[in-house]
Amino acid sequence: MDLKTAWYGRCIFLSWYCDVGTCKFCYRSTQKSRIQHAKHAKRSIGSVLVEALLAKTLGWRIEFLTGGYKIYPKKELVKIAELVAKVYGEKIWLNLGALTDEDLELFRPHIKGIVASIETINPKLHDTICPDKKIEPYENMLANAKELKKSITIVIGLGEKREHFELLKTFIEKHKLDRITFYALKPVPGTPYEKGPETEDYIWWLKSTREAFPELEIIAGTNLRRIKDFKGEVTKIMLAGANAITKFPATKKFGSSEAQQIEQEIKEAGRIFKGTLTKLPDIDWNDEIDKLDINDEYKVQLREKLQDYLKRFNNQSDQ
Repeated sequence: MDLKTAWYGRCIFLSWYCDVGTCKFCYRSTQKSRIQHAKHAKRSIGSVLVEALLAKTLGWRIEFLTGGYKIYPKKELVKIAELVAKVYGEKIWLNLGALTDEDLELFRPHIKGIVASIETINPKLHDTICPDKKIEPYENMLANAKELKKSITIVIGLGEKREHFELLKTFIEKHKLDRITFYALKPVPGTPYEKGPETEDYIWWLKSTREAFPELEIIAGTNLRRIKDFKGEVTKIMLAGANAITKFPATKKFGSSEAQQIEQEIKEAGRIFKGTLTKLPDIDWNDEIDKLDINDEYKVQLREKLQDYLKRFNNQSDQ
């Protein structure tokens, strides 16, 4: 496992609505009752494709394509996955709930791996926090993945104990996972949680996982609040054995002091950061879009949305 470099993983969200909407820690659980028409919570195809293009040109990896449950028809989701893979230039990871064997066959031409949002591995804790998102369908999906790579997401700060690590270790071994993404809980107003984990607790899970699984790819989430309140945490994340960071709102804070801090803290951990969160490349964006193997209608949407993003990037960098 290469621990000399590090990168930023960008999750591409398709919506901010979820048909389940009952996971007690999740932002979407606070929004479901406020959204009368789920279709209004969808992002435009243009904005989704812009993030894929930015990931390609800025050296980010697409962590996965994701969105709330049952927000799009399956056929439309497959088409979006195909477009994102074409713009990015390679197959992508998918995190769209517990997919059936039939679902996997539809997506298989465009994806390299699947992600199971387990959140917490303790069965009793999981049933309390995610009452309508059972673990068993995810296990079935992982078992039927065939040649696809496999990953899970785990949130630290939901009430797990260190003795629960054995449960996580067993799960990783059982499903022969290729990757795991850890998130430090970000408390959301309107949920029962008021505080995220301390750095020591968060790092413990990362370090323990790396020691148990030297070849496992480990991604660790951070956010603006943790960047500001826990200075040096990104360095500790790297030293604990994480390969990359995710969850940082890079498109909103590109070139910001927080983005600069992340790059500096990765450097202080002795890592080479592949890609950038602070400097736009000197390229012809129209030429990059012209080269894409997608229909002209999508290129038009991409160009329109790209200008909004680049304007925001330049304004943030000037501050």
